[in-house]
Amino acid sequence: MISTPAFGAASSSSSNQAASHHAESMEVDIQLVPGGLLAGVMGSGSGIASGSAATGIECPRSPRVDEASSSWLNKPPMERFIDILDQLDTKVESLRKEAMVLRDKKDFLAMSVDLLKNNEYLTGLNDNERDEIDCYVQRISSRLGTVELNVCTVRDQAQEDSLHHVNSLIDVIIASADPVISRQKCQQYLNACSTTDTSVYSDVDPNTICTDKKFESVLLGCTLDDQKTIKKRLQALLVYLTQQTIVH
Repeated sequence: MISTPAFGAASSSSSNQAASHHAESMEVDIQLVPGGLLAGVMGSGSGIASGSAATGIECPRSPRVDEASSSWLNKPPMERFIDILDQLDTKVESLRKEAMVLRDKKDFLAMSVDLLKNNEYLTGLNDNERDEIDCYVQRISSRLGTVELNVCTVRDQAQEDSLHHVNSLIDVIIASADPVISRQKCQQYLNACSTTDTSVYSDVDPNTICTDKKFESVLLGCTLDDQKTIKKRLQALLVYLTQQTIVH
């Protein structure tokens, strides 16, 4: 449980009250209080803590674990550090997953805007109406551009090139004026994504699945994380194109 940063004696008092109510808790608790860097890990009586308090300098305190637990106090310092780092590692991974979900939502919105800009029904509008729609679309795109979500995936140059190639092939589908052909090509691309995961077609002969071999070859050059993201993008695109095909 990450607590709200606090300062001075009030924070120290709150920490003592929390410890009395949650004696067996070992969750990471990050606070900004006068204290030693190792106070939460090594236990009380740290010389660094007293030195910091003497100078009156409020410095960040390291993630600390409830010191009231006897089992915690009996652990060697190295094990205490490892426990804290394990908890932090879990929280970081959770944060990455949440950020990737938000990134996927942003990508879906961007794709929707691109599809709207290339919608064939825009040709039925007069010049003033098209200008108004274009301005509205541009305003939405600009606002979407103010949202920056970046979860880095480690790639070598070949994987970067493969990802760029895959995105270019998908962009061709989005820019196409024929929703029927676009849907068919999108389905073939999605089939190629599925055949890279053998668990999906465990009871089906992969040779009977209609896939785009060129796309599949390029896709295999991408990282596993990128392959998952590409599959989600194609799934969302296929739903949209299917609806467009029905309307058409």
